[in-house]
Amino acid sequence: MSTKEKEAGAAEATATPLTPEEIMARLIALRDGIAVPDLAPAPAGLRRRLGHVHPDFVNAAINAVGVSDAVQTALGRSDEDLRQELDTIARLTACMDVARSVEKTIAAAITVLRQRLGLQTLQTYQISRQLVRDERHAVRLNAHVAEMRRLNRFGRRRAKPPQPDDEVQTKTK
Repeated sequence: MSTKEKEAGAAEATATPLTPEEIMARLIALRDGIAVPDLAPAPAGLRRRLGHVHPDFVNAAINAVGVSDAVQTALGRSDEDLRQELDTIARLTACMDVARSVEKTIAAAITVLRQRLGLQTLQTYQISRQLVRDERHAVRLNAHVAEMRRLNRFGRRRAKPPQPDDEVQTKTK
């Protein structure tokens, strides 16, 4: 990669952030471009176990395919095909790691945005409560402050459940 290409990539990375719709469109395009091969011809329970064969065993089997024409013929694939598939698995695993980091970045962005919005709404409530004292603002803000007061979960005390009287308990026994 040339220096100009690297600089162009860096400039693109620092460009304006993508909107959620642009992110979603790109992710959908990426998802649609991923080729998912046909399932292995085995029962579902066995397929789950087949995906966890030890890597050393996989390499030994690929080497066996490479040294025996009879094994290649029986399997219907060459050792080079199997090595390419192994390489594809490794590269897709790296892609999955990047996808997970993208998911974590999106989750962090959502958390920060929710916290920022929460702070701003609580500040709005406090400012509105102060402004409603003035008659000039009371007409427009009274209904909104009343609704925010009704919905506020931060400053409201919860009603304690009523304690049963000792007399009521002794009469029921």
